[in-house]
Amino acid sequence: MPRFRRTSRTAAALASALVVLATASACGGNDKDAGSSNAGSKSNSSGKSAFPVTIDHKYGATTIKSEPKRIVTVGLTDQDSVLALGEVPVGTTEWVGGYKGAVGPWAADKLGGGKAPTVLKDTGTGPQVEKIAALQPDLILAVYGGLTKEQYASLSKFAPVVAQPKAYNDFGVPWKEQTTTIGKALGKPEEAAAAVKATEGKIAAAVEKHPEFKGKTSVMATPYEGMFVFGSQDSRSRLLTDLGFGLPKDLDKAIGDQFGANISKERTDLLDQGAIVWIVGDVAKDADKLHKDASYKDLKVVSEGREVYLNETSDYGHATSFGTVLSLPYVVERLAPQLAAAVDGKPATKVEQPAS
Repeated sequence: MPRFRRTSRTAAALASALVVLATASACGGNDKDAGSSNAGSKSNSSGKSAFPVTIDHKYGATTIKSEPKRIVTVGLTDQDSVLALGEVPVGTTEWVGGYKGAVGPWAADKLGGGKAPTVLKDTGTGPQVEKIAALQPDLILAVYGGLTKEQYASLSKFAPVVAQPKAYNDFGVPWKEQTTTIGKALGKPEEAAAAVKATEGKIAAAVEKHPEFKGKTSVMATPYEGMFVFGSQDSRSRLLTDLGFGLPKDLDKAIGDQFGANISKERTDLLDQGAIVWIVGDVAKDADKLHKDASYKDLKVVSEGREVYLNETSDYGHATSFGTVLSLPYVVERLAPQLAAAVDGKPATKVEQPAS
């Protein structure tokens, strides 16, 4: 299944959340050992206070008056940016992997031996408002997210909320902007810039090592209910372009204004690129099934051995779907050699599977 989320919430559930909030406030809340609600102020390297800070987003602008201490991430991958900046959220939203605290192995060392965040489930029906309220957050991040206006308004009743940016599709924020936006919200813009630079360096090293990627096209897809192709605003496609590849010319025209879509049998030309990366549930079985598909099996990308397969349920697959400041170095280390084998012009070259 492609990593896809859109959210909704009933009025009754939202009203219930406000009752929980009132109860939590009256009783002093819980889980206080995970952080303090007494934020204080934070200064940057110039000695000026980093707060208050105002951040624009899809639903207007949010002002954060003081340094947040109890951060909840509703954005499905926002925890990585928070962790990269030296903070541990009190609550995260689970998306893939079932990891403790919803923190993948590529980011686990950032917990520093401290308490793992409380995990909120992404049920496909929107944020778990009652549980978020009970955590008594002083900042809610939904940068890599798809909050509706109603959900944003409800969450904003008990903490400042930074929603997804207006400039991109829902779940379409680039990893660099995700990191810098969250850095600004936490009063750590310089640390965010340094984290971005470090990850850019890892990607640049792969580009330098593989100049053969430049000038070639590539695409990421998954055999979900047919053939599902990821568009230019998806983090997986952005990784390919970061590595030097181009995307199919009319990719977005074919899938519309969304992160990805199923294509018809008549548009398998979108798959016939310099390399294709398939995100699958079972590498051997899904490759065999694809190679029996009449609309796909005779494409040059198949006959010339330009396919890359990765298991979506592996740590590698999860990291690829995350596409964050912390997961990308983990992915590039594994994906770049696979892509190099795929585009070398030798059909006999085997594209090896990484250990994890």
